[in-house]
Amino acid sequence: MKRWLHSFRCAAAGLAHLLRTQANARIHAVATALVLLTGFFLHLEARDWCWLVLAIAMVWTAEALNTAIECLADHASSGPHPLIGHAKDVAAGAVLCAAAGSAVIGLLVLGPGLRQFLAK
Repeated sequence: MKRWLHSFRCAAAGLAHLLRTQANARIHAVATALVLLTGFFLHLEARDWCWLVLAIAMVWTAEALNTAIECLADHASSGPHPLIGHAKDVAAGAVLCAAAGSAVIGLLVLGPGLRQFLAK
């Protein structure tokens, strides 16, 4: 149990570092809050929440992995290296793919309810 708690604390520290040091993570935090508030406001059903939770988790996972790759790459090389540059670009591209896919999911799930609300 003690090791599990230690692992949990390390993971929480990693997420805190992510939010403290990465501007894009703070943007994701605001977007997450807006999506959750909108979902609560629209009284979404469980199946819709599943899609939103999956999309949110996908973006946060991609952002965390991107940051981890950047940290390791920066430590591994004191100067620019083409392979490290490619690794960072690919990791950033993964975040872009996750965010774009999540935006589509958000529009599909939240769009009809928002459209109906705005039409009133």
